[in-house]
Amino acid sequence: MSFVDQLFSNVWIVLLLKVVLVMGFFLVAPLGVGYAEHKILAHMQHRLGPMEAGRFHGWAQLIADGVKFIQKEDVIPRAADRWVFSLAPAVVLVPTILVIVVIPFGPDIWALNLDVGIFFVMAISAVSVIGVLMAGWASANKFSLIGAVRAAAQLIAYELPLILAAVSVAMIAGTLSLVGIVEAQRDYWFVLVQLPGLLIFVVASLAELVRTPFDMPIADSEIVFGAYTEYTGIKFAFFLLSEYGGIVVLSAIASVLYLGGYLAPPGLDFIPGPLWMAAKIGALSFVIIWLRATYPRLREDQLQRFSWIGLIPLALVNILVTAVVVVVV
Repeated sequence: MSFVDQLFSNVWIVLLLKVVLVMGFFLVAPLGVGYAEHKILAHMQHRLGPMEAGRFHGWAQLIADGVKFIQKEDVIPRAADRWVFSLAPAVVLVPTILVIVVIPFGPDIWALNLDVGIFFVMAISAVSVIGVLMAGWASANKFSLIGAVRAAAQLIAYELPLILAAVSVAMIAGTLSLVGIVEAQRDYWFVLVQLPGLLIFVVASLAELVRTPFDMPIADSEIVFGAYTEYTGIKFAFFLLSEYGGIVVLSAIASVLYLGGYLAPPGLDFIPGPLWMAAKIGALSFVIIWLRATYPRLREDQLQRFSWIGLIPLALVNILVTAVVVVVV
């Protein structure tokens, strides 16, 4: 056995490499999306955007922002619950990292292939709402608490259509494994038969990320910055990182469920699978950024009504139709 074979046969070394790759992806990809948001919004609003940090179109702006957050003073309000206040950013951030573990980025390129991968993704992503509630309650600030309660109500309302949309895909694929779902799309991508499901999933993802037009929990004109009002420095940076990381992760999940993941369109198999996965993540991330520049913020009653009266019934109908088709065909 060669030295390389011995190296990769060591369980601990393989585990360490997976951790390094997952953390590397988590730290790099959100920076790319954050920079893209700055520049895309700037072009859509006919302005330059960041140009000074980095010689080429301000490419180092997000890095400069990170250094700035690290240098800022970490302020904790006197009346705050210090332990809960400090722990909340990690509770919001960690689920995003854990979801990356089960995402397949190419043939045999994943950290862990779970038989219940989609169940794991939906379960672990719901933990972030606990961190938001912790942040709002521990801040001892009425605006933070109101923002946290709004965020919790929104995440609960839109978690349902998100899960129901994924259920339809699992029914067609006949598996809960994300790798299995991708492989089930070798004949055709599921977006061709699950276009309503994709739309439901993307809209619910926007609400899960508290992105425009579903950003009422951080409406600055009403409640300053919601549950994050009292946060400064690196703790506030964690919340921003979780938002941009969430954009990447949910775009990746949508790509796996509906766009064939790392599979290439017919005739383009010569392009490696990881590049196709990156392209699909980038395309969906662009749509999420585009919507921020296009739509105004919904009121809280409109936001809740849209989910309970609109998306959830539509998702249930989609499941019913999918079940009938799967049984009959």
